[in-house]
Amino acid sequence: MEKIVTLKTKNESKYKEKGSVFIGLCFPISNAEEAEQLLSEIRKKYYDATHHCFAYKLIDNVEKYSDDGEPTGTAGIRILNAISHFEITNVLVVVVRYFGGVKLGVGPLGKAYYTAAVQCLENTEEIELSRHKEVTIKFNYEDSGKVHHILNQFESKELRNGYEHNRAVITAKIQADKAENLTNEILNATKNKAEVNIAQLEFLL
Repeated sequence: MEKIVTLKTKNESKYKEKGSVFIGLCFPISNAEEAEQLLSEIRKKYYDATHHCFAYKLIDNVEKYSDDGEPTGTAGIRILNAISHFEITNVLVVVVRYFGGVKLGVGPLGKAYYTAAVQCLENTEEIELSRHKEVTIKFNYEDSGKVHHILNQFESKELRNGYEHNRAVITAKIQADKAENLTNEILNATKNKAEVNIAQLEFLL
């Protein structure tokens, strides 16, 4: 997977059904740890709510959801279905419920959670991200012009410049599918004097 579609920003919406209030909260996330941290913060903020149901989906089909005390199949999976409907990933959606005194029944309850999640997501701007790799290049000073020129050609995002054992060191981000060609270009331009190391995958604009 070289590209993903996720949310550009977080969003909040509110849905009411027979006295119950469903607050939809959606966030772009990078990993499960970030999702759990956000969930902890939401539980503290809405400490007096009846339920804090959620679902999140990460790259490589990593999914998790919870009904948080609601009847099985009425909340978490319905929120996850809403995420799947928009074909997005790296997303957390939480639906906080304040019980209004009237039981909805399994069918209407599931529909309420799904609707709350959909309303939150459909009003949030989406963004496409490309998978990037971190590239560290060590080279002789006389090859600086060549290395910088190649990095510019490949539209890399420079992160750090430094020195190590009398050699220049640059760390940059580059689209994953361009990493091998970048390595070959730099090795050819420096007559194999440069050292190129590639690691760390993440998604960036």
